[in-house]
Amino acid sequence: MSIPAQDLSPFAARRKRLMDIMRTRGGGIAILPTAREAVRNRDAEFPYRFDSDFFYLTGFPEPEAWVVLVAGREDRSILFCRGKNLEREIWDGYRIGPEAAADQFGFDQAFPVESLADELPKLIADQPALFVPLAGDRLFDLSLRTWLDKVRAMGRSGATAPGCAHDLRAILAEMRLVKDASEIDTMRRAGAISAGAHVRAMRATRPGLREYEIEAELLHEFRRHGSQSVAYNSIVATGHNACVLHYRAGDAELKDGDLLLIDAGCELDGYASDITRTFPVNGRFSGPQRALYDIVLEAQKAATAHTRPGARWNDGHEAAVRVLAQGMIDEGLLSGTLDGVLESQHYTRFYMHRTGHWLGMDVHDVGDYREPGAPPSADETRPWRMLRPGMVLTIEPGIYVRPAADVPERFWDIGIRIEDDAVVTETGCELITRGVPVAADEIEALMS
Repeated sequence: MSIPAQDLSPFAARRKRLMDIMRTRGGGIAILPTAREAVRNRDAEFPYRFDSDFFYLTGFPEPEAWVVLVAGREDRSILFCRGKNLEREIWDGYRIGPEAAADQFGFDQAFPVESLADELPKLIADQPALFVPLAGDRLFDLSLRTWLDKVRAMGRSGATAPGCAHDLRAILAEMRLVKDASEIDTMRRAGAISAGAHVRAMRATRPGLREYEIEAELLHEFRRHGSQSVAYNSIVATGHNACVLHYRAGDAELKDGDLLLIDAGCELDGYASDITRTFPVNGRFSGPQRALYDIVLEAQKAATAHTRPGARWNDGHEAAVRVLAQGMIDEGLLSGTLDGVLESQHYTRFYMHRTGHWLGMDVHDVGDYREPGAPPSADETRPWRMLRPGMVLTIEPGIYVRPAADVPERFWDIGIRIEDDAVVTETGCELITRGVPVAADEIEALMS
């Protein structure tokens, strides 16, 4: 997988920051492989996608690569990667090679990946601690055990093995939770591409088409603007399919009078976007569709108002749920008082997911949703994470109504979700995916 030329200084800064964190824990050695290539079927592989943590530290896009960082009196950054091989490059494409990789990506040293078995025991020896992905991959665990056994075998020569291990994934999750300026710039560009794709899909939609035809419009727009991939399998769901949360674009026909729910986003230079829009196939909302749509949009506005520095992660969800629950009562989907519906959680019959998730290199990005550390007491849970500038999350309320005897028939098979990507700023949040209309009147105007 090739990534366009970019400023590589943020990757070096992240490696330095990680080594500074390692020093606060006594120093040691961090070891992290990228993702392996995966076979799809005979003589064919899935399109390659690097490991997110590995790419976050290196910017290096090729498979069969490892990053090693040594934090001590003198820091060292080392890359292991595939060597140059003319024959394989004829078949599989250009390889950067260790010599060019060290210079281009800012590493102190680079070695052929074939030298791992010889070099890693020497690098591990006499380090106070390991920083590795604990129990994350069976083959990595086996390799690590082999290297440690070699270090222990050098004991009579005075070498010692690390005395403790830290979970590198947990450290990187905290680092990745707050995005730097280069990450946010990439995510803005990814959001703009995805918004354009949703606009294209709205304009293309009409009765008689199939879900996969609209998916093709999305994919065309993603690729023609430089996106390397989808961020996740696109959801293109018409009619009752919109009530299936993780529905895949299929061959269902788009029918006059139905809604179409599209949840789709591209991946650009390793970063995801994530947008959902729901709109009428014929370009005009019916009365019941518009009633539920406006409730969901008001819920998103309420959640957005609570997405700001100092607010807690769950504040936006709770604000959205109050609007959704009251709307369900007003439209006859639920009965009782708002407080009663909230306490009983009867609203989950029609709204069963949370109002957002972290977004970054992974569409459901890393990072705890509660504050790290122990709870205040054994009887309490950790408080929800406090939002800080640079965090990026989605805001995506919805309503999904399946047919049932106690549900007004006019709402049957209506599934609605509205989702945008939000960057927490110093004063509130910025919705970076509003290049596609969201108000019902604006959608109808676009489709007309």
